[in-house]
Amino acid sequence: MQQSYPGINPSISEWKGQEITDFQEDLLIKANAHISEKWFYNHIKSENKSLPRIDVLNLLSKYAGFANWDDFVFKNSDQVAQGKSVAKANRFFIVVPLLVIGVMAILFLLFKLFSIREYRFSFYDAHTRETITGCQIEIKILSEEESPVNYLSGTTGSFVLKTGESVIKMVINAPYYKSDTITRILKTFERDQKISLQPNDYALIIHYFSEMNVDDWQKRRTYLGKIIDNGAMIYQVLNDINAPGMELYNKDEFIDKLTMPTGSLKHIEVLDTKYKNDKIMVLRFRINEK
Repeated sequence: MQQSYPGINPSISEWKGQEITDFQEDLLIKANAHISEKWFYNHIKSENKSLPRIDVLNLLSKYAGFANWDDFVFKNSDQVAQGKSVAKANRFFIVVPLLVIGVMAILFLLFKLFSIREYRFSFYDAHTRETITGCQIEIKILSEEESPVNYLSGTTGSFVLKTGESVIKMVINAPYYKSDTITRILKTFERDQKISLQPNDYALIIHYFSEMNVDDWQKRRTYLGKIIDNGAMIYQVLNDINAPGMELYNKDEFIDKLTMPTGSLKHIEVLDTKYKNDKIMVLRFRINEK
């Protein structure tokens, strides 16, 4: 067709009305044969991969300068084989990497699944060496790639963590114990982890003063005056569910209410303390009505 019509579109699948008509006329002149426009659309402009009938293949081969279809296949066998090899090679370089990626993804998922282990963490008093029970301990798991995750221990003083990490970092907060940041290397066969906490002596003393009947009130006031900073911020968390809130005390108000025989601060549960120069700067507590 390019010999008869040099300007024709080289992509046969894009031929349209006049170009198809020109092809029909040229085919009639050179091969004394005719194909319909419908046949052209069914076989040339569609994605149908099946070959036409052998008689059509023969006349198209004759139009292209060959004796028949067999002659065309024989004289172009090298190009056909090369095309098939290229196609197979292309499939190889596509399929094999996809298979490798798929297998690696499956292996990675299996590794993550079987590497997740369950660890039980329990806490004990660094002085008495006894397990800390009867209070809720707050555990904050730290990660470089995400926000902290918070856990609460049960009344048994332990909590369970499922993780696939080999190293974890956590911040521990417990009533009457100093906050601490712990880093642990987790080992497969050491599932029970024990962590020691240092007692918060000042918090224990305040709790003790609120619980016990002490005759020497002046001695108690003097001691509290030494351990509490003059500018300390002291908060009482109110237990009223319907009207939650806080009550603020300065140092003198707090000592008065804690040490006077008729004081209202009994059975204090210390929730949080902060220190500066070995003195309490912030104290947060509530009244344990139970």
